[in-house]
Amino acid sequence: MTSAIKVRVGIGLGTLSGAATPDRFASIVDRCEALGFDSLWMSERIGAETPDPMIALAIAAGRTTRMKLGTSVLVLPGRNPVILAKEMATLDVLSGGRFLPAVGLGAVDPPEQRAFGVERGERGRRHDEALALMRACWTGEVISHHGEFFSVDDVQVLPRPTQSQLDVWLGGIAPSELRRVGRVGDGWLPSFCSPTDVAESIPVIEAAAAEFGRTMDPQHYGALISYSDGPLPQRFVDLIERGRPGLDPRSVIPTRDALPSLLKEFIDAGASKFVIIPLVGDADPDAELSALAEALLPLET
Repeated sequence: MTSAIKVRVGIGLGTLSGAATPDRFASIVDRCEALGFDSLWMSERIGAETPDPMIALAIAAGRTTRMKLGTSVLVLPGRNPVILAKEMATLDVLSGGRFLPAVGLGAVDPPEQRAFGVERGERGRRHDEALALMRACWTGEVISHHGEFFSVDDVQVLPRPTQSQLDVWLGGIAPSELRRVGRVGDGWLPSFCSPTDVAESIPVIEAAAAEFGRTMDPQHYGALISYSDGPLPQRFVDLIERGRPGLDPRSVIPTRDALPSLLKEFIDAGASKFVIIPLVGDADPDAELSALAEALLPLET
């Protein structure tokens, strides 16, 4: 018997939250935990004020006991996968098994992509090889690997994650990215998408998974949903225009009042894990998070 789908709502701090200040970050983390949000997510952008996700989540782990901690998403190409596997396993152990890694190729931002030192045409292959090597590291066994980009002999990465094997979620909504989710991902967490996008994309993911002899957990489909009651930050408008030319940014960045009905549409489309990203500038975080909790947490099942 298939278990009932569990709807969960987390908070993402995005790239424009001002969360880099110690007091504000601590206040947001503490408030999210107290209000009962399922998870806290940190994005990665080199050129934004947002803190580094692994460091920020390590600090958040020390301030919380219940809330899960995710990256949304961590840019995998350009990293040493053995060192990253050690860092992620450590965070999972020290948080008591609360780490939720989501990784990807990075934002459609050529200068930032170049900063990772990886040729654009090889990012996908590096991503897939790195992910496979990280999963081998998490077994805790002595391993050797000789691939196109990485080569190690007789390496053992300890400690093992508290979770028996970390589920790694992938982002992206392009056809190649959807097929990658089915081929190597454990879950899907796209951004700037609609319920229709989700409904149309899940069959593509599942077809790719079947092609490679895999199955996707039906509870492992989600969405990152940014919202704004005021003018949209130009950085986000530019990001959407680069990633999805011709898409009206307002069609995928709703107002706060529209979130409850929108999440119900996403749930009907097959998504059940949500990361809500407030684009609210200097708004009072306590008031904003309280309003979100009142509106959205009753949707959890």
